[in-house]
Amino acid sequence: MLSNYLSPEVIQLKVNVNSWQEAVRAGGELLLKAGKCQPSYIEAMIRAVQEMGAYMVLAPGLALAHARPEDGASLVGLSLVTLDHGVNFGSEANDPVTMVISFCAPDHHSHIEMLQALAEFLMSEENQQLLKTAQSVEEVLSAVG
Repeated sequence: MLSNYLSPEVIQLKVNVNSWQEAVRAGGELLLKAGKCQPSYIEAMIRAVQEMGAYMVLAPGLALAHARPEDGASLVGLSLVTLDHGVNFGSEANDPVTMVISFCAPDHHSHIEMLQALAEFLMSEENQQLLKTAQSVEEVLSAVG
């Protein structure tokens, strides 16, 4: 269940950023404060987009930011950031991004269950829209169950 991975301290709504780098950093900072990663992991997420392009932008308005376990992931973690205005990652099909979900895992398999729960939840357009328009952390938490 997605609610196993999302708690109030890893959700931030209507964040004001000026670039995709700031958007990724906002999600990474939540993981860092929750003890899920090291500062190096945040920089690695940014570097991944710089080196490989906007492959993390999976659907219109949605980016799934991550890096490799060895880049500073400590525990399995997930964060959700919605933006008060969209930023472009360079994805012609899916920009602007208004929601950044960041995740980390200390190895290549411990996050599989979390990503399955996330994918199941996001399969519904209604759920995606609810996350993008949520006015409170409580609203998000009740939606994810």
